[in-house]
Amino acid sequence: METIGSKISKIRKQKGMTQEELSDLSKINLRTLQRIEKDENEPRGNTLKQICEALKIPIEELVDYGKIEDSFYLFFLHFSVLSVIIIPLGNIIFPLILWINKKDSIYDVNKQGKNILNFQIVFSFVNTFIFGISMYYAFTSHKPEILFIIYFSLIILNVIFALFCAISVLKRKIKLFYPNPIKFVK
Repeated sequence: METIGSKISKIRKQKGMTQEELSDLSKINLRTLQRIEKDENEPRGNTLKQICEALKIPIEELVDYGKIEDSFYLFFLHFSVLSVIIIPLGNIIFPLILWINKKDSIYDVNKQGKNILNFQIVFSFVNTFIFGISMYYAFTSHKPEILFIIYFSLIILNVIFALFCAISVLKRKIKLFYPNPIKFVK
């Protein structure tokens, strides 16, 4: 689990700020900030508020009050992608429902859910495009077999990959599995 200090350091670096700049913006001592980032101190009250205001982030992004770890729920979040076999767009609908319900109460559900949804939305667009092209060729050239094979192969690959991710989550190898070329859910 990531500490508050490491989260502050990571966000500060993502925003291209030095420790000195963050210290000046948040109006706290540089040495205090260094201790916080090294996890020697934990920011509380006004210090935490000032750091969050300087970084322009909500306090909730740093502090995980009341969150629990539940790898079984993460397993079902990844496993829910398989619903595309039964329901069109189930690979988006069911992960979305699971993500919305527990994104604020279970560790990694917010991050994993966004990762899954972004990938599945792009995947669905690509798959729908390929299906449309195959339907066009079916009516014009009467040889849609190749594109239909590609279309169903993509679905099978998505299902296999979702199974791999779900099993990896149960084995506690939690990370962002899906590539996200476009971020629809931020």
